[in-house]
Amino acid sequence: MLLSCLLFLNLGGSEIMLILLVVLLFFGSKNIPNLARGLGKGMREFREASESIKREIEKNTEPLKDEMEKASRDIQQQINDHKTDPS
Repeated sequence: MLLSCLLFLNLGGSEIMLILLVVLLFFGSKNIPNLARGLGKGMREFREASESIKREIEKNTEPLKDEMEKASRDIQQQINDHKTDPS
């Protein structure tokens, strides 16, 4: 994912090294693990929240999906009945 993000930004090797050097100078070597840990927690919370929203949407649309499938079967049955009953 990080690679695709960097490709999207069209960054080369020298630009990445410069960014890493600035981060190292700005935060210091002792704070980088804490920064990465916090970034990882934030990404995990975002992923969990998006999965929760997805599950909620699927749960709320399940009855509608069942009704649509039932209506589709009913229509198909009426079409089949009409085909077999020429009167």
